[in-house]
Amino acid sequence: MSAAEALRAAHAAGVTVMFDGEGLLLEANAEPPQAVLDMLVRHKLTLLALLRPGRGDWTADDWRARFDERAGFLEYDGGLLRVQAEVQAFEQCIVEWLNANPSFSPAGRCAWCGKAETPSAMVLPFGAGEHHAWLHADCWPAWRQSRRSEAVLALRGMGIAPSDSSERLP
Repeated sequence: MSAAEALRAAHAAGVTVMFDGEGLLLEANAEPPQAVLDMLVRHKLTLLALLRPGRGDWTADDWRARFDERAGFLEYDGGLLRVQAEVQAFEQCIVEWLNANPSFSPAGRCAWCGKAETPSAMVLPFGAGEHHAWLHADCWPAWRQSRRSEAVLALRGMGIAPSDSSERLP
C-alpha cells in the first residue's frame, strides 16, 4: 500500500491527516482503526513529504502560475497545441514536485516494503545527494509509481491538471 492509499484509507475512516511542523496531526471523531494507524505510521515520512508545503514555501497559486507559465511557453514559443503544452507542463510540474518533496527512509530499510536489508536483498539509494530513499531493486518500480501518484494527487489538489481532452494524448 502506498502513502496516497494510506491517506485515502484514513479519510475513509473519518481521519483527517494534516502536516504539523515536523509531524502529522490526526483528527477524528472516534478512535481510528488500528490498521489505519499502522498504515499511517509505516508511511509517515512519505506522508510528511506529501503534505508539507513543497518547493520552499510555494503556495498552490505559485504552482498554478508555474504550470500556466510552462504551458504558455510550450504553446507559444514551442509551437505545441495547447493540449499538448498542458500535458508537457503537467509532467514538468510532477518532476518539480517530486524534487521539492523528496522521499526519505532510514538507511538499511526499504522505503516501499519496510523490510530491512539482508545479504540476499540489499537496499540501494534512489535519489540524489541527501535526498534519497533506500529501496530493494525489485521494489523501485512500485515505489516510483506510488511517488508519481502522490505528485499527481498533490498537484490536482491544488487545481493543477491538463484539460480533460489533453489527458488522453499519448
